[in-house]
Amino acid sequence: MSGASGAGSAQAGSGGVTGPTVRLEVDAATRVGTVVIDRPPLNALDLAAWGELAAVVAEVAERDDVRALLVRGGPRAFAAGADVREFLDWGQDQAHAAAGIMQAALDGLAALPMVTIAVISGYALGGGCELALACDLRFAADNAKMGQPEILLGVIPGIGGTQRLARLVGAGRAKDLVFSGRMVDMVEAPRIGLVDAVHPVDDVLAAATHAASRYAAGPAALALAKRAIDEGLDGTLAEGLRLERELFAATFATDDLRIGVTSFLADGPGVAPFTGR
Repeated sequence: MSGASGAGSAQAGSGGVTGPTVRLEVDAATRVGTVVIDRPPLNALDLAAWGELAAVVAEVAERDDVRALLVRGGPRAFAAGADVREFLDWGQDQAHAAAGIMQAALDGLAALPMVTIAVISGYALGGGCELALACDLRFAADNAKMGQPEILLGVIPGIGGTQRLARLVGAGRAKDLVFSGRMVDMVEAPRIGLVDAVHPVDDVLAAATHAASRYAAGPAALALAKRAIDEGLDGTLAEGLRLERELFAATFATDDLRIGVTSFLADGPGVAPFTGR
């Protein structure tokens, strides 16, 4: 399958792992990484591209100089979905294996121990919407359109559209979007919680970069907070509270707690020079 070779074909470039479709850029000054998807005209992702994405995500997980991550496409499309031309060559076994490749890329992205922000301009449909859902936050341009149109092709979402979407906007709204295949504009999207912020198309990247820079300068506790929320949602309230207690205690083993408390007592909140350790 084409996706199996995607990860292997990625090569280390000046910014890290780089493939024909997906590349990693790192700002050394802010410690913000950016995953850039570039597959004209509308960033439809074939299996090779999903393999490249998995390789880039694995690279980010190993780098000490990336402490927050942006994921972006181009002005016309964040990602318009999977490359459906491949679907005609798949039977059930191939579809199951392909979904495994794509899910692995998004699971790796979701599990990164840092804040991740999808920067959405233009279309984020199908697999592109699912890619945005795997990020912690979604900053959208006012021209963005999001949705899960798979049902219009006779298929269902296969890499998070029935699961992450329902957890984000609720089962009823997720069923509406998945059952209808309709697109959501940026008036409705923030109202239902699908995106976290909407900006003019020329400003959205700067706004997301500013937010990512702030998170990159944050304490080690950010990763623990992300873990507490994400893992806590998978169990009962009692289990989540036990996890929260354990991770609260874990912050007391970090240098950043000492830095943060000392800075607060001396200079007030919001000025601690955290190290991420």
